Amino acid sequence: MASGWTAKGCYEMFNMFLKNGTEPTTFYMALVTSGTVPDSTTNTLADLTEIAAGNGYTSGGAALPRSSSGFSALTEDDTNHWGLATLADISWTASGGTIPPSGSAATYAVMTDDNATVSARKVYNFFDLGGSTTATTGQTILLSGLTLKAPAV
Repeated sequence: MASGWTAKGCYEMFNMFLKNGTEPTTFYMALVTSGTVPDSTTNTLADLTEIAAGNGYTSGGAALPRSSSGFSALTEDDTNHWGLATLADISWTASGGTIPPSGSAATYAVMTDDNATVSARKVYNFFDLGGSTTATTGQTILLSGLTLKAPAV
């Protein structure tokens, strides 16, 4: 799956770690449609179209705690000059109908901060799901092996 950082996400990470900026307690992974494709210029979740909530999907997405339960592995790839953070598996199981219950299917997943106003959440990173993604009752949308890459050069 393709992924990428947003300029806002890079700025926020630099601000947190280099200038002691306020850090989110939790990050979130939200599912968005192809209505507006996330890219490096995406700032907030309001810039995108989140899938409709219901039947197992909650507005704002799934929590990614700032710990090993949210980020399962931190590694480095000296050969290709990357710092890597692998996210723990994230899943939504459809109950009582489809995910999404209405509107367009999920096409991207975006990592956001924990702003209480969901639409104001800053988008840090995005992942292409490789096509329209839905689930019917009893099925699961599983995001596994998502990795944040930070170039070391």
